[in-house]
Amino acid sequence: QVQLRESGGGVVQTGDSLRVSCTASGRTSNIYAMGWFRRAPGQAREFLARVGWNGAYINYADSVKGRFTLAGINADNTVTLQMNSLRPEDTATYYCAALRRFRPIGNTESHFDYWGQGTQVTVSS
Repeated sequence: QVQLRESGGGVVQTGDSLRVSCTASGRTSNIYAMGWFRRAPGQAREFLARVGWNGAYINYADSVKGRFTLAGINADNTVTLQMNSLRPEDTATYYCAALRRFRPIGNTESHFDYWGQGTQVTVSS
């Protein structure tokens, strides 16, 4: 089993930057890719970005491309999402997710096998 723990959420103002991190533990050898989603109140969970274990297969949602940057998975099994030029519409709970080996890689919730508990990001106007 794999456990994911997010950190780094908080309250910022429009235009600020914030970094959220996710650390995997447990059977990390099972992980093929890690990524980030978010869910705003009353909305479905939205894919943001993901990266493969070796740094390949990096992909961003159009809504965050150019503002958010996903660092590759480091030796501490941590993946970090750097978020710049934040907007009030970025307010959401941010979830880390991991995809298991031998599964097809993709960007939907159903592609990911493990989930963190989420960390809240609030952007005030």
